[in-house]
Amino acid sequence: MIVGVGIDVVDVARFVDTLHRVPALRTRLFTPEEQEMPETSLAARFAAKEAIAKALGAPAGMSWQDATVRRVAGAQPVVEVVGTVAAAAAAAGVDRFHLSISHDAGIASAVVIAERD
Repeated sequence: MIVGVGIDVVDVARFVDTLHRVPALRTRLFTPEEQEMPETSLAARFAAKEAIAKALGAPAGMSWQDATVRRVAGAQPVVEVVGTVAAAAAAAGVDRFHLSISHDAGIASAVVIAERD
């Protein structure tokens, strides 16, 4: 059963400019593992985190670092949640997330479906 759907689109150049202007944003938004990724990938991960929040109904108090997007070669990206995001997912009855991310032509986008059995 679908609990929620979230979508987000990020202008990559604008996002990268913001990261350069506010370097602390990188550590605020991303896990240490994610921080090492190329900036275009960070833009896509930011879109994914926004889409995750939207799929959960955008509850207050969630930490950006409590959602991680992992790429597995030859497979769909995987959403891992802990802490505040895991608590919001549990409160909504979400058992799993389905995620599609992309970045091309200066745009990063993500779609998330939150689902429960």
